Amino acid sequence: MDALVRRLRPVIQSAVAFALLPLAKQHGRDPRQELLDLVQDVLVSLLADEGKILRRWDPARGSSLESFVRLIARRHVAAVVRSRRRSPYTHEPASGETLDLHPNGASDLDRQVEVRRRLDHLLDELQHRLDERGLMLFEMLYVNQCPVDDACAATGMTRDAVYAWRSRLRRQLGQLTKDDA
Repeated sequence: MDALVRRLRPVIQSAVAFALLPLAKQHGRDPRQELLDLVQDVLVSLLADEGKILRRWDPARGSSLESFVRLIARRHVAAVVRSRRRSPYTHEPASGETLDLHPNGASDLDRQVEVRRRLDHLLDELQHRLDERGLMLFEMLYVNQCPVDDACAATGMTRDAVYAWRSRLRRQLGQLTKDDA
């Protein structure tokens, strides 16, 4: 276990730092504490449930363990940063008036839990169906909503190739959401 953590920690740390630095600069903060916390969070999530996430890595699909862990780390950081509750960059608590606007909190929470469950299932299915390039393009085009030109520059692919991947991903997502409904 120690050897595994020593092998993966630098990969996780670089992925987390890459994601956090722009936010830290934007908020004028030192990202070191958040970096350490998020690296620890990623390690815990990778090793939770007897390494359930790590066991999903399949070398036959073409990506190295480090690439797989880097993708998981980036997804984890993106989820934390998007979450108002967990993000280290949101400090404003909800006012009493805001909370009073949502008297059906339990039903809203139930809907949020169901949506989260469906999204987790969708991402799991995509990880099983797509190769490393497909997952990277999904993250760029759908999660981060990068423009096609940015995806071309980052991947070295032509516009036609990125558009073809975007279309392929859209069909996959449509089929998976139909199957999940």
